[in-house]
Amino acid sequence: MSVVSGGRTIFCEGKPSSLDYKLLSQIVDGISGDKPAIIPAGSKFTFSIFAQGYFFPNEVVSQRYIVFRDRDFDVKPTPNIQLLSLSNRLGNRSIVLTHRSCVENYLLNTDLIHTYWAAKYTQKIEYPTTQWAHGDSPGRETIAEWIESSARNLLFYQAVRWALGDLLSMSAARAQLKTTWTDGSGNLPQSLDLQSCQNQALELVDKFRQAVDSVTRENFEASLNLYQQHFIQEDFWTQKQYLIWFHGKDLIKEMQRQKPNYISLYEFFNWAIDQLDITQHPDLMELRARIEQL
Repeated sequence: MSVVSGGRTIFCEGKPSSLDYKLLSQIVDGISGDKPAIIPAGSKFTFSIFAQGYFFPNEVVSQRYIVFRDRDFDVKPTPNIQLLSLSNRLGNRSIVLTHRSCVENYLLNTDLIHTYWAAKYTQKIEYPTTQWAHGDSPGRETIAEWIESSARNLLFYQAVRWALGDLLSMSAARAQLKTTWTDGSGNLPQSLDLQSCQNQALELVDKFRQAVDSVTRENFEASLNLYQQHFIQEDFWTQKQYLIWFHGKDLIKEMQRQKPNYISLYEFFNWAIDQLDITQHPDLMELRARIEQL
């Protein structure tokens, strides 16, 4: 695969049918300058390889691009609503992360769910042959309770996931032991004698072992306790911070498990992604500005 260099490119997770792709399509709609190409790259773990293949034979570092993906449990959200970043190997540039855990978190909105539900019921009344078996919306208050009660059920599970995320971020558990201490193949060290090379290699081994040694029960339990304390605070719930911290895909699953006879949230999302008001989310507007500046 090869592309004409010079155009603006945005890599995202998933496929063209994914919510990430649809959200980005809305964000770039009407943007000034040449229209950016939105390229679904599949898994978040393959961005580097995918980008290199996409831009080949041109160098990745010379391209105008942004990598955008879900934050997941890789970075803690900041008090200010803003884009977050994660270092990567794509030309030493950072991957841009959502402020909320994932795209679904932006759509778990009481008003949006109520509006969709009520509209579907009205359509059923007007056109009786329409497929709709959920009746009218139970109302905003009931929907809000549905979301919050599901989030409360997830409190301990989310605390555990965050604690595990901490262990991964502080360790070398995600990385393989490097085969060189230089910038890579073709970059030779100043000294090539056995003793010098062996000493440098042993330093790498020691650093790797120290990093992996940070994955302990004690460190896990300390992190778990901190997250539990944070998630049981009253303002965490009154300010609906669970919509930022808790992973939307987990929350969706628990909501559907709690109320299996309620609407399908997956079908709702396909409607809601086009209704989302991105101007209400500073991080998404920041992303739009960054794309415009590419």
